[in-house]
Amino acid sequence: MNRLTTLAAVATAAASIVVLSAASAAGAGTHPSTTAAAKAARAVLRDMTANLPVTDQVVPGTRHHVRALTKVDYYNWSGYADDTSRGNTYTKVSGRWAEPAITCPTKETQVAIFWAGIDGFTSSTVEQNGTIAECYQGTAFYYTWWEMYPTNFIQVVGSTVKPGDHIAASVVRTGTSYKLNLTDSSRSGDNISKTETCTTCANTSAEWIAETPSQSRGYTPLPDFKTWTVSSASVTSGTTGSINAFPDDQITMVGAGGIVQPGYPLATPGALNTAGTGFSVKWDNSY
Repeated sequence: MNRLTTLAAVATAAASIVVLSAASAAGAGTHPSTTAAAKAARAVLRDMTANLPVTDQVVPGTRHHVRALTKVDYYNWSGYADDTSRGNTYTKVSGRWAEPAITCPTKETQVAIFWAGIDGFTSSTVEQNGTIAECYQGTAFYYTWWEMYPTNFIQVVGSTVKPGDHIAASVVRTGTSYKLNLTDSSRSGDNISKTETCTTCANTSAEWIAETPSQSRGYTPLPDFKTWTVSSASVTSGTTGSINAFPDDQITMVGAGGIVQPGYPLATPGALNTAGTGFSVKWDNSY
């Protein structure tokens, strides 16, 4: 969902997750045995927050340039963002992925969020949608969601998502109107189609991100999703192009201290493909 000096700073800027759907989903080879288990899993999500990215969330001293690409470490994001360093503003972002299968070897709650959206990289406004993968009591649950400034509540919509489902997500801005679309080609009940209005959104970045949300005790451990692969990524800023058609940033998720020190990878993005329309994020560690 959606940069930081301390965990407390992030928590105060976070957005609450609101679960709307009553349906549950089977995990990677596992199946919720009771309705009660599915309800309990959703209840855990209600107590979590999606970290609002603010400009100090970048890990200190990690921003550097490699040719035209800026590389940076964050505590809760991994993927790519197009920024406003050349004055760009953005009107459309889209991408596709197959929902990763997560493994849940213990009963520890772990959550990963995958999304495409506008804003968040250099502003606190966010307009985005995607999927959630949650480990709860050793079982995997999957959902779709959207989020829109200024309320910044993550709205969980569909909970029949399964690993391997083909997801297409986009955010399209026309003036102050934002169209958020998500399609699960296998299960229409997971689809999202929302039109929202924002008169103060910055429109200064576009993103394709794997994220770990937070809870009262800090960041949620990141479940082992093996690899998240984005394809058919497109972005519009005056003209429409690939991720690297505009100033782009490669973001690595690193540990926030405590159990591990900053710089220890949690999720690592690979290079863009030759067309600049896709990449993969590899899971490294949970915390």
